[in-house]
Amino acid sequence: MSRTRNAPLIDAAAGRTPSRPPVWFMRQAGRSLPEYRKVREGIDMLDSCFMPELLAEITLQPVRRHDVDAAILFSDIVVPLKAAGVGVDIVPGRGPVMEQPVRTKEDVAKLPILDTDVPQVRDGIAIILDELTETQALIGFVGAPFTLASYLVEGGPSKNHEKTKALMHAEPQTWHALMERLTPTIINFLQLQMEAGIDAMQLFDSWAGYLNERDYREFVLPYSTEILKAAEGRIPRIHFGVGTGELLGAMSEAGSEVMGVDYRVPMDAAAGRVNASVLQGNLDPALLFAGDDAIRSAVRTIKGEVAAAQAAGDIDTHIWNLGHGVLPTTGAEAVTRAVSIIHEEG
Repeated sequence: MSRTRNAPLIDAAAGRTPSRPPVWFMRQAGRSLPEYRKVREGIDMLDSCFMPELLAEITLQPVRRHDVDAAILFSDIVVPLKAAGVGVDIVPGRGPVMEQPVRTKEDVAKLPILDTDVPQVRDGIAIILDELTETQALIGFVGAPFTLASYLVEGGPSKNHEKTKALMHAEPQTWHALMERLTPTIINFLQLQMEAGIDAMQLFDSWAGYLNERDYREFVLPYSTEILKAAEGRIPRIHFGVGTGELLGAMSEAGSEVMGVDYRVPMDAAAGRVNASVLQGNLDPALLFAGDDAIRSAVRTIKGEVAAAQAAGDIDTHIWNLGHGVLPTTGAEAVTRAVSIIHEEG
């Protein structure tokens, strides 16, 4: 039986009319909050993801402060790699950096697969669920295999993903072997979150927007489909990528009920491209620096685009979010005000 009752996000994800416009923000837990900076002081990012009380506290902070309708599990896409035994660290100002890049078939064969429990995450979820009300959803989080593969191949963040694309096209068998090696780790990490009680999940593909549709379909789509299938019929599934306007149609074929839209694509245009009944997005995170009037105007514009998509029969309903994550320098009060405006106007 579902833990939630009349939860706006869960109702919207199911195509029902929610009691109020559901809203949560990617990266709502993080550096924009002074309380986050305080509890994380002196603690490495990845370490904090394996400390149950701390990851729960960080997950819950924006729910308490902003009145969002969902918590997003505090994690990082490389957490399952770390849990499997991969040498990885998150370098401040840079991001995930691998101890050893994975670039050959031998490297792929040695890549460990997560096949054990991660009790720290499971325990953290239990603490979170104990505080959330029945109207507040907990969204689980996994990174998509292309983005994880790119970090592994490049050895860290990349502007052009040249080593990743070179492997993909020069040694496609090695590429597919890497994706087949990563997919069970991602599914196992998602599975333990579902068993621990998450109410919904998001598959996050940070770098998919660097691919064209042909390459996405051949080298990525089958694996993202397999991951989303692991949650089919169990919890609502959200699929989101950055800069993926041209890929929305292909990404929606992976099977999620909800498709996330970044701030570059109008919602009615996005709705015409996807095979999904619910859209999520897509307020520009930079507008949180522009003041209430600018936010209110943008919210009304998005609301109009969603209404047009509904009138066209392209979607059933909508979950509010940013078109990417909360920027680190965003004032906490600006985030609270944006949530309030969406609840009023959306």
